[in-house]
Amino acid sequence: MKKLILGFAVLVATLQVEAQDLYMPRNIQKAYANGTRDISGAPGKNYWQNGAIYNMKIKVDAQTKIVSGSEIIEYSNNSPDDLKTLVLRFEPNLHKPQSSRGHYVPEDFLSAGLTIKSLTVNGETYQTDSNFGTVTGIRLKNAIAAKSKAEVKIEWEYPLSKMSGREGQIDDSTFFVAYSYPKISVYDDYNGWNTLEHTDRQEFYNDFNSFNAEISAPKNFVVWSAGDLLNPEEVLQPEFLKRYQESLKTDKLIHVATEQEMKSGKVTQQNDWNVWKFKAENITDFTFALSDHYVWDASSVQLKTKRVSVQSAYKSGAKDFEQYVGWMQYNLPWFSENWPGVEYPFSKMTAVQGFADMEYPMMINDSSMPNNFAFAQLVADHEIAHTYFPFYMGINEQRYAFMDEGWATTFEYLIGISEQGQEKADEFYKNFRVRRYINDPSAEEDQPIITMSTQVSGMGYGSNSYGKASLSYLALKDYLGDDVFKKALHHYMDNWNGKHPIPWDFFYSMNTGSGQDLNWFWKNWFFSYHYIDLKIENAQQSNQQLKIDVDNVGGFAIPFDVKITYTDGSSESKHFTPEVWKNNEKKTSLTISAPKSVKSINIDGGIFMDYTPEDNQKTL
Repeated sequence: MKKLILGFAVLVATLQVEAQDLYMPRNIQKAYANGTRDISGAPGKNYWQNGAIYNMKIKVDAQTKIVSGSEIIEYSNNSPDDLKTLVLRFEPNLHKPQSSRGHYVPEDFLSAGLTIKSLTVNGETYQTDSNFGTVTGIRLKNAIAAKSKAEVKIEWEYPLSKMSGREGQIDDSTFFVAYSYPKISVYDDYNGWNTLEHTDRQEFYNDFNSFNAEISAPKNFVVWSAGDLLNPEEVLQPEFLKRYQESLKTDKLIHVATEQEMKSGKVTQQNDWNVWKFKAENITDFTFALSDHYVWDASSVQLKTKRVSVQSAYKSGAKDFEQYVGWMQYNLPWFSENWPGVEYPFSKMTAVQGFADMEYPMMINDSSMPNNFAFAQLVADHEIAHTYFPFYMGINEQRYAFMDEGWATTFEYLIGISEQGQEKADEFYKNFRVRRYINDPSAEEDQPIITMSTQVSGMGYGSNSYGKASLSYLALKDYLGDDVFKKALHHYMDNWNGKHPIPWDFFYSMNTGSGQDLNWFWKNWFFSYHYIDLKIENAQQSNQQLKIDVDNVGGFAIPFDVKITYTDGSSESKHFTPEVWKNNEKKTSLTISAPKSVKSINIDGGIFMDYTPEDNQKTL
């Protein structure tokens, strides 16, 4: 046992020295020096994060399209700092004409934005003119002391945007109500208050909070939401209550309500307003949708430790959405048992037909693609994969989008192999995630993945966040092998579930979890201007040995196959992992047994598409 402990201590000490090789911004260095983060990859001994309990009453007026509400926020300042300022966020202010945005929007996108009717902090009243974008700071009369709690009360209202994106009006009586409440921004150990505006390009960064929500909806409107529905008997008529409750304990598809039933007034209780009560704990955001005519399908699926409700809400006739319950019954167990191999953490998942192709805790908002079931299923897989990143792990998507989009893209590809087969999954991944990136030689495409997401735009943002990041994870999977890769990934996820990891926490956790110094890999993929481009510089056969000199012109440490064709027409393939680039990322020499006369050789990176594939082959 003493030898084992000594060996582990030596390994940790070695990794600590090696970890210093990676570039680290000064504010991140400070966090490590303060002990809130640790070079082992685990949260530091002084790690802290803030959080809150949101008690909300929200009303949606289907006629005026106004969302109004009140909330009592029980905020915990677990930091060592007295907070003299309180920073509030309200993402739908993106619709205000004067707000910063990353792209052009049509007139139907614009709205008046949030009106704060009243605001108190610990009983002190604050006057606000609601003249702000998506973020505002309030100078407090009395600071919120370190290691203390505060009570924040807010009353507000805002109009739903006519044009629906991540939120807004899907049609005249179907609404997707996301980011619908003023929230307290994240105050963390490396940046303090998060004051970055939401511009509709980078996504979100929220604390882990708990929500008690009472949603008032007009009669005949069904509400689908994050969290557990606490009072179904108060809002549903008996027959539909029975169907809903049956769906929670069966694998069979239950048509809880058809379009005709929704329109007939038979589904909800016939009060002028029904109050739907939901509770969700330890999630990063709260979202809901409502409609008076959407079809409601539901069932459930048994995982290892619990049964999970799967529901879909969609316009009658959307053929792809008729499949969604079944798709979720497949992908939730698949993600739980395969990649990432961590059980789906929530009690439900609801898919709503909209226009966003967007993820939320326990919900997704997807556009309908009835003529392409394979693509529609892939979109559903991708959005539900986000359950793990950024919701199981509290990723700062605004600054480090590759930490969640790259993983969702990777899991989308891996489950696609199971659903569509290797060949189709590869072809889709290449066409949708890699081809445009690798064939675009512009400078935007070659910016290091570590570049903050706020500092890249256009295709540079998309490639860094999705394709390049995913390729890096798949290259590492190839290098480590599935067992070690999964062991390291689980080590990272165990370290940071319910917390706020940053890239260095990921790098160091993977180092420790794999028991290897992977800094050469992180430098190669995340801190470089590399791209994918191999070249056969020289090849010759002698004494049944084939020697090949390969130049890594682009620089990325990728896996590849050498395909050998013999003069007798036979062929074989030899796989090489990224390890061949560990000692020299620019050149490698390969020696392969070749018992017959070689006619030609070809280097094939598969999904790691080459910028100049014409120099990847050679005739001997």
